[in-house]
Amino acid sequence: MTLFLLCLFAFLAGFIDSIVGGGGLIQLPAMLLLLPGVPVPTVLGTSKVAGLSGTAVALQRYLSGPEKLDIRWRTVALTALVAGGFALLGSRAVSLLHKEAVRPLVLGLLVLMAVYTAWRKDFGSLHAPKLKGSREILVGVVLGAAIGFYDGFFGPGTGSLLLFAFVGLFGYDFIAASASAKLVNVATNAVSLAYFASTGQVMYRVALPMAACNMLGSRLGAYMAQRHGTGFVRVLFLVVVSAFIGKLGWDTFGA
Repeated sequence: MTLFLLCLFAFLAGFIDSIVGGGGLIQLPAMLLLLPGVPVPTVLGTSKVAGLSGTAVALQRYLSGPEKLDIRWRTVALTALVAGGFALLGSRAVSLLHKEAVRPLVLGLLVLMAVYTAWRKDFGSLHAPKLKGSREILVGVVLGAAIGFYDGFFGPGTGSLLLFAFVGLFGYDFIAASASAKLVNVATNAVSLAYFASTGQVMYRVALPMAACNMLGSRLGAYMAQRHGTGFVRVLFLVVVSAFIGKLGWDTFGA
């Protein structure tokens, strides 16, 4: 029954994460609740197997879908490469810094994201890249460094932050931004998983079934996003970001 519930939450996490990010908000708390005797690093490592698998499947679905996506491959790939490197730095910094200090900053950022997206009705509806050349590369490198370090150090909301950044900074629509965010997320998840696997902190008997279910959810979510378009993604983005705000607000001020 425990494995069945973990797989169910993995499916839901994959579905949400493939569209707007935020799958960790569903999957990780469920694992911590259902695996009470397992050390937290092992839970994190096991979760990364499912997360990486689902993200990779969602990326493949976006790229092979019927709609041709205008993705700036050089910029997004460089962003992913830098993000992967800084994710490792973030993971190593966990023992030196206090995560509690980050929560209010991330909470404020998520509130601003939600307000701006709700206020700008056309936000993410049009695909009009607004950066070119070296400026686009520079913004991608800075974004990769910041998001990668954050994902390795703290993590919650990484996919949603990437999605918002690709729409707001680069001018992508929500569909192209989702695909681009997935590529960066694959890099950060792969680095984190390599770190956890090398230290023996992955429960493969749990991770592999969860990965299969996460992949199914991710494939369905990417299909739904492509079928229903940017309006559907925008609404779901607001729902997920609002849930993040509630969770981080409780963790910061209510606990």
